[in-house]
Amino acid sequence: MTETAQQQIHKGLAGVVVDTTRISKVNPETNSLLYRGYPVQELAAQRSFEEVAYLLWYGELPTPEQLAELTAAERAGRALDPVVRKVVDELPTTAHPMDVCRTAASVVGARDSQTEDSSREANLAKALRLWAAMPAVVAYDQRRRRGQDAVEPREDLDYSANFLWMAFGEEAAADVVEAFKVSMILYAEHSFNASTFTARVITSTLADLHSAVTGAIGALKGPLHGGANEAVMHTFEEILAASGGEDLSVRAKSWLDDALANKRKIMGFGHRVYKHGDSRVPTMKASLDKMIEHYGRQDLAELYASLESAMGEAKNIKPNLDYPAGPTYHLMGFDTPTFTPLFVASRITGWTAHIMEQLEANSLIRPLSAYDGPDERHLS
Repeated sequence: MTETAQQQIHKGLAGVVVDTTRISKVNPETNSLLYRGYPVQELAAQRSFEEVAYLLWYGELPTPEQLAELTAAERAGRALDPVVRKVVDELPTTAHPMDVCRTAASVVGARDSQTEDSSREANLAKALRLWAAMPAVVAYDQRRRRGQDAVEPREDLDYSANFLWMAFGEEAAADVVEAFKVSMILYAEHSFNASTFTARVITSTLADLHSAVTGAIGALKGPLHGGANEAVMHTFEEILAASGGEDLSVRAKSWLDDALANKRKIMGFGHRVYKHGDSRVPTMKASLDKMIEHYGRQDLAELYASLESAMGEAKNIKPNLDYPAGPTYHLMGFDTPTFTPLFVASRITGWTAHIMEQLEANSLIRPLSAYDGPDERHLS
């Protein structure tokens, strides 16, 4: 009997519980994603992204004084570091924006005076600085690809409003800012997903916080994880561009039938954790609906509903968060390749919370493997 046959293999670590966490969980009784015990839909409706960042890092929502201190520190760190900008400018515009985020995170870490200090106090300070710095990187990278100059940050705007200001050079409408804030909160954390687990594996070696975040960004780039929101928009564009005079519902079903027949992966549907639908979708869908109304794009509403219905009938699979998030970012004016970097800017809060939690009771993450190659052999 081979070594592989003697052991049960959990491909993708499916169903394997590797550690405990106090940061988030999916409550199976309510199908709600909880951040430190709070349902994420309640946080998205009633709290700012700054408050949620504090909650993830410290375990409790901030007092007014604590929020003021965090807000002041975040606003003070928004400017694009000239050295980081120079490095970004050296990267070709043919490089994916996620490559820019990964490179920028590494440069920020190399320039941070506390890089090698892994105390909780230092890691909290580094997490906040990186969180504050990333919107400028994402916004500038999109602008440089469009041949536009960088937009300086404004300290009179909150995190979400300032992000949109730096990206587009004009103040966004209140409804747009709110929808963007909601997306940031919903994307902030999701337990031991692929990128978070990557960050924890790197942290378990006692590498620094920026190394762990850089690795997490690499994991998030993949279309089976963060890149799914981009893929959703590519699907929408493909269906909208299809020739023929049929309405969108017919066109969507025809596209899906063809995609399934050719065994294409349909992004934006299904989730490893949720068995009854992604609990974040209704909140993000409500924001998408407001953006559709704000921008007058009923065609996207029809396409969204048609493809969701066709997928339900064909496979009985429900949408995940990326499905409404992609078209929401599109309506706001973001280029499709920038969608996943927006995810990065949000998830920095969750990643760094997990990095600090990993260090609290660290054990090197080093799983075993079952060898199924050739038996021992020797050179003649």
